[in-house]
Amino acid sequence: MTISIQLQERSNQSCELCGNQGEPLHAYTVPPKQDDISENQVVICEECFTQISVNNYDNYNHWRCLEGSIWSEVPAVQVLSYKILNKLSAQDWARDTIEGVNLDENLVEWAGGEDALEAERVIHKDSYGALLETGDTVVLTQNLNVKGTNYIAPKGTIVRKIKLVHDNAEQIEGKINGDTIVILTKYIKKSV
Repeated sequence: MTISIQLQERSNQSCELCGNQGEPLHAYTVPPKQDDISENQVVICEECFTQISVNNYDNYNHWRCLEGSIWSEVPAVQVLSYKILNKLSAQDWARDTIEGVNLDENLVEWAGGEDALEAERVIHKDSYGALLETGDTVVLTQNLNVKGTNYIAPKGTIVRKIKLVHDNAEQIEGKINGDTIVILTKYIKKSV
């Protein structure tokens, strides 16, 4: 993503987390924000960008830079620093840094917003823990009485092109004998 003139001036053309210059720089929008306005973005170097993109913070020495960037005057830099420090909270220095800073409540909410959205997301899994998606094919793991009809769907019945019940992780919809029915995920296995 191209870096706006405003971001270039604000960052002095260096990474706002670790201070690296001369590498390719990226304008990184701090999640869960999605708009590309400079107030929601941080200029980061290739090294920071790569580690953030793959969610790998094992290079603890590199991230010691957050001890300084957390004190930035730029809210987006504070939020990104805070988020990464929380991922590193097993490290004494990261925990001490978090405890030593007092962010505004709205910045703490922004930092935790991505985790809150993830926690609210309904995730459907079959009886073996495999992730289900709309359009998957599943197999019944036991005989099921189909309510409203006079038949039993036998174990091993294949149900194609399922639909996920958007507000209930324990239910899917599928067609058996031409009827669309609700099936509990604990009675199905994802077919490969």
